Amino acid sequence: MNAELDLALERRIGKRSAAVIEKHLGITTVEGLLNYFPRRYLTRGELTPISGLPLDEEVTLIARVLSSSTRHMQARRGTITDVIVSDDDGQQGLRLVGGQDYHGKVPGTLKISFFNGYKAKAELLQGRRALFSGKVTRFKGQLGLTNPDFLILDEDPFAPGSDDPEKLAAMPIPVYPATAKLPSWKIQKVIATLLETADLGSMADPLPPAVADREGFLPVAHAYRLIHAPETASDWKRARDRLRYQEALVLQSALARRRAQLAAEEATARRPVNDGILSAFDQNLPFTLTAGQAAVGKTLATELAQDTPMNRLLQGEVGSGKTVVALRAMLQVVDSGGQAALLAPTEVLAAQHYDSIRRTLGPLSSDGLLGGLAGGGSSVQVTLLTGSMPTAARKQALLDAASGTAGIIVGTHALLSDNVSFYDLGLIVVDEQHRFGVEQRDALRAKARKPPHLLVMTATPIPRTVAMTVFGDLETSTLDELPKGRAPIATHLVGLAENPAWAGRIWARAREEIDAGHQVYVVCPKIGTDDDGDFSPGEAAPPGVEAEEGRELASVTGVVDYLLAEPSLAGVALAPLHGRQDPELKTDTMAGFTANRIKLLVSTTVIEVGVDVRNATLMVILDADRFGISQLHQLRGRVGRGGLPGTCLLVTALEPGHPSRRRLEAVAATTDGFVLSQEDLKLRREGDILGASQSGGRSTLKLLRVLEHEDIIARAREDAQTIVGQDPLLSAHPELADAIEKYLNPEKEAFLERG
Repeated sequence: MNAELDLALERRIGKRSAAVIEKHLGITTVEGLLNYFPRRYLTRGELTPISGLPLDEEVTLIARVLSSSTRHMQARRGTITDVIVSDDDGQQGLRLVGGQDYHGKVPGTLKISFFNGYKAKAELLQGRRALFSGKVTRFKGQLGLTNPDFLILDEDPFAPGSDDPEKLAAMPIPVYPATAKLPSWKIQKVIATLLETADLGSMADPLPPAVADREGFLPVAHAYRLIHAPETASDWKRARDRLRYQEALVLQSALARRRAQLAAEEATARRPVNDGILSAFDQNLPFTLTAGQAAVGKTLATELAQDTPMNRLLQGEVGSGKTVVALRAMLQVVDSGGQAALLAPTEVLAAQHYDSIRRTLGPLSSDGLLGGLAGGGSSVQVTLLTGSMPTAARKQALLDAASGTAGIIVGTHALLSDNVSFYDLGLIVVDEQHRFGVEQRDALRAKARKPPHLLVMTATPIPRTVAMTVFGDLETSTLDELPKGRAPIATHLVGLAENPAWAGRIWARAREEIDAGHQVYVVCPKIGTDDDGDFSPGEAAPPGVEAEEGRELASVTGVVDYLLAEPSLAGVALAPLHGRQDPELKTDTMAGFTANRIKLLVSTTVIEVGVDVRNATLMVILDADRFGISQLHQLRGRVGRGGLPGTCLLVTALEPGHPSRRRLEAVAATTDGFVLSQEDLKLRREGDILGASQSGGRSTLKLLRVLEHEDIIARAREDAQTIVGQDPLLSAHPELADAIEKYLNPEKEAFLERG
């Protein structure tokens, strides 16, 4: 343990400054503030390009004042000072370079408004260079800042070396992730105080000396000083490289240690059985497995036959046939005398899985003995267990699971209840893993006699680097081939801002599909008209998608009322579906849609995964900008499943050029989930990859970026495997073990263990 780093901030920077940092940044220790790294660096001699400023984001920029004017407000007392700043130093215009006419860049300008800005009026004089920090907004088509914090750089008293003009001009300015009340340079000032008062020389180094020497890294204390207070650009780059690799090694060592712990557990081997239910199932399959399904199936069969637990992630495109692969693994476990549990995130999906498995098994699914043919029976009993089941049915399901009568148990969180027990739980299959946390997984694992085998499934493709970073304790299999019969899905962006007449055409298009004998989904971002963005439980808006004031979002109840009066849909049988409905009503509604009695289903995202209605060919997603890329990709995968071409309409009222429309454009451009997963990560800025927040906002990863640093992650992974392989308990590396414990707080540890 490092006593200095664990100190409360007030011991080093004073109570007042520590209170400000805790209030705005949530940081309370010396180590926490040292690890609050700059997001970028500005050079005093350069101005920030104004044309590239992001709308609706907090920015810090350097600009030169072109003009300043003050006027009285008309509606109330007070003044407004308008300052026009430029990203040009006065060298714009026609230039003659090398005998050729050369048009220099046209300077970008930005209007900055201060209400009762007496300080701005006095200090922001023409020609002065200043640092501005605030939120970029748009007014009458022009970008601007309102009441930003500012610092005159020509008279910066806080800058080290301010008495040396040449040194000062070359010195990088760290730009920290700031808040509206705490600008970057105030954070810099507090950190400068910390660097002066903290005993950095006593810092323990998590990197083994051999690794640090091989890479030529700076000492850890020196790296922290240079990343916060560099004198040259090379200073912060060397410091960043060192601390970035340190972060990668700590993370990969945590994953390697977990893999070693899992490998040391003893599981019951579930070996294949000749002439068992799995063999009968394969013989009766009405289709041929794809090459990918066969290869993954072989891998699963081999790992299930081992006496160490299988821990595997199965990822694949929507409709790539993951469920069939999982079912074959479950049947192998049943053949060997064990049970398999399939954990689904919603009751709708659990019911769909239950019906789909029974339908796929055909005559092999009935009341039978555990162990199938190996146990003297010729079939396997599939049981459904959900929280809303009638008491008698629930009691019977509990009895079937506990007695071993049920070989496959499909359920929701109800499977995790204390009163649920299993006869011999051998395999856990988790569908849509991102919907569950470590507590639920461990609760189910605890119900097995020995550590069960684990298969995690996701239809949201994961880039290789994300898999290495987040699911590094799982082996990964990928299905990237769609089974025969899956029709292509055409996706179109319907922009109502520029084409308001298209609103009526949407419902005429729906009627055409229905008249052709097909069915239609309409997806809304919220349930009721008075919810004000209140999403159904478990159906929250995707991270990074913010509500906009004054904008009424489409709701299930509101759209149903509207469509009942829509002339083009007269006589069409339609129904709502959402998470607040009575479970029995939800089941009846889905059954009616599956049976084609309901032609148009108005739903929230409860139909996002697993719902398989092969006659549905059109999906209309209203206010599609309210959903994330992976969610949109999942949703549209509900159409085109029965060999019929599918169409997805992404409807938005946002103006062209709005940042949120980039997601829609990306989804409309490709149906390749792996391409979209990369784009999703870029747009979401990776987000809190190791924490509860799945995107946007501040990342738990400090300096590591999984899309950009694959080589670093791979190198750190090799080092971690070597270190943990030689020293599983890290007894010889206490500094690294301590860094792991600090880095992986309970929330991050939970996410890491969601495998």
